Amino acid sequence: MRRYPALFTILLTSACALRLLAQNASSPTVAAESSVPALNATAHPLQISAGDLLDVIVFDTPDLSGKLRVDEHGNIALPLAGDLTVSQLTAEQSARAIEAKLSRAEILKDPHVLVTVLEYSTQGVTLLGEVKQPGVYPLLGPHSLLDLISAAGGFTPEAGELVTITHRAEPNNPVAVKIGTKPGSTIRSNVDIRPGDTIMVSHAGIVYVVGDVGKPGGFLLQRNGHLTVLRAMALAQGPNKTAALNSAKLIRQNDDGREELPVPLKKILSNKAPDRTLADGDILFIPSSAAKNALVTVESVLPSAASASIYRVP
Repeated sequence: MRRYPALFTILLTSACALRLLAQNASSPTVAAESSVPALNATAHPLQISAGDLLDVIVFDTPDLSGKLRVDEHGNIALPLAGDLTVSQLTAEQSARAIEAKLSRAEILKDPHVLVTVLEYSTQGVTLLGEVKQPGVYPLLGPHSLLDLISAAGGFTPEAGELVTITHRAEPNNPVAVKIGTKPGSTIRSNVDIRPGDTIMVSHAGIVYVVGDVGKPGGFLLQRNGHLTVLRAMALAQGPNKTAALNSAKLIRQNDDGREELPVPLKKILSNKAPDRTLADGDILFIPSSAAKNALVTVESVLPSAASASIYRVP
């Protein structure tokens, strides 16, 4: 070794590196601290379903090869071997199933099969709710939830935080995902989407505060929560000095139509009257003192609510 010191050093370094890699590969701590996103590990390969067109290649046996359409029962008709169920299998799994069937039928002793899906008929994902372009989107290859929402043009201003994913194979076990806006929250919410899934983006309730306030607008109700009059006024940056607090009104939609309810806003702000809970679609109107004696109708308030800016509740 004295004649080849450089070579000895290289061999020793390589041996140490290989030993370290082997230790890391068997260590659960390293796997738990991996920074690789879970999306790649949980991606679901595309499954074959009725109507798909398969290209089946049996090596060295062209008579058994060909393009086969999956029937309504999820089967393909193999030459000489008969029907084989391939529904809910991946292309690779179906190739192994064909090899096993050819072997059992003693048609080939050691078959080797390659299956390619030429046409997917039912591999779309249905995206509904508060997205700009709802519809059915093809899913050719692994995609995440945010990929599909982006393809649909993103959320509407009225979108809530809750997204429900219903897998085709598990219709009674929907998965609820909360879409957050804080740094790092997208990694947890960016879940894997399977072919045939239905994605429903929830609608966030809106409470409108219009009239003589600092920041009139619509405020989204998050996490199925509610706003009270006090908190809604705080979000609207409070009443202006010219507001007629004793003339405030609450316009609410019910089964019989719209109704106007008086709101003792001055007493609520001074803690002399109980606070009131607002519901989705409520309009809290605070007129100005200059027009406090004027007749204010629902029709005169609705345009202000319709054109109001929408704000997310912090």
